Amino acid sequence: MKKKGLIPPHGGELMNLVVSDARRAELEKSAADLPRIALSDREQCDLELLAVGAMSPLTGFLNEADFHGVCDNMHLAGGLPWSMPITCSVDTAMAEKIAIGSQVVLTDNQDRVLAVMTVEEKYAHDKKKEAEKAYGTPDEAHPGVAIVCSQGDVCLSGKLEVLTPRHDAEFPKYRLTPMQTRAAFEERGWRRVVAFQTRNPIHRAHEYITKCALEICDGLLVHPLVGETKKGDIPADVRMKCYEVLLANYYNPKNTLLSVWPAAMRYAGPREAILHALVRKNYGASHFIVGRDHAGVGDYYGTYDAQEIFDEFNREELDIIPLKFEHNFWCGKSGAMASDKTTNSTKEDRVFLSGTKVREMLVKGERPPVEFTRPEIADILIESMKQ
Repeated sequence: MKKKGLIPPHGGELMNLVVSDARRAELEKSAADLPRIALSDREQCDLELLAVGAMSPLTGFLNEADFHGVCDNMHLAGGLPWSMPITCSVDTAMAEKIAIGSQVVLTDNQDRVLAVMTVEEKYAHDKKKEAEKAYGTPDEAHPGVAIVCSQGDVCLSGKLEVLTPRHDAEFPKYRLTPMQTRAAFEERGWRRVVAFQTRNPIHRAHEYITKCALEICDGLLVHPLVGETKKGDIPADVRMKCYEVLLANYYNPKNTLLSVWPAAMRYAGPREAILHALVRKNYGASHFIVGRDHAGVGDYYGTYDAQEIFDEFNREELDIIPLKFEHNFWCGKSGAMASDKTTNSTKEDRVFLSGTKVREMLVKGERPPVEFTRPEIADILIESMKQ
């Protein structure tokens, strides 16, 4: 019997918006005379993901029909599931200078050319709808909503021709495109691949759930987000050191792959969990880990809202299997990692430290207990707090 291949990309085809060398030369010549739009950090991250096919089937920033479809019912106008608006916005004054059918240059914050857009639509950016529908709250104290509110009042959409997905890209060794991760999985003979999204160092509970997931899959893609995060989150370079050390010492390298995901964090909880899953399908993952308060922030979402939202779609629509894990902890009674499902221990037998408590310990130079994190990881985090 022929062995089944990797899961197809979302929509069936990986997009590639990066132009040929010849076209790049043409666009570089014309760019000097075109209006320029400096993208925000989030928009730069989104552009890179669009360019390399990570956001397939999208071929550009959302048009008006797709924007409202995504906000209202988590589907693009064509019917495919998509949970978060991916937009490029400008202020009204700038929008008035841009004619439909004209071209604009998209730049980074150093005015370096990233892409050229042929503008096909201009439409009002309904920030109130985006906040309430996609983030579940109009509260501007929410870090994701705050960014939405700071964006322009007019959204642009149209054909994207990308010259350079990102200048000075961090972690080039680990910055694998969907085409590259798929090639790596094929080379290793993986078919069932589980992806783990994280914006934090991997502690013992994370280690436990990733290894549980790996038991039913061929390989594990550790796929940390390294784009824009909120103040107080541990920097990406520190986290990468933690991932490297942990994988080298406590995982089988034949069954793990570390690759960065150059996305901005939206902190949209349930809606973002769906986005995280769909994008990982494009990278070749057939399974996706959804833990406690996935992509959450503060008290905006329920503990398991990000798991329950998957039940709003049928299996065939998403075509990626969510692996739902409860809150895990070290159980002194069992002498192992556990959850409420697997132990009858009392609170006194459980080691649980909040993120705030861990940060307080690290600032003081105190090592969190080995039941919470591996000693090598604690050393890296303590050292980073001194800098």
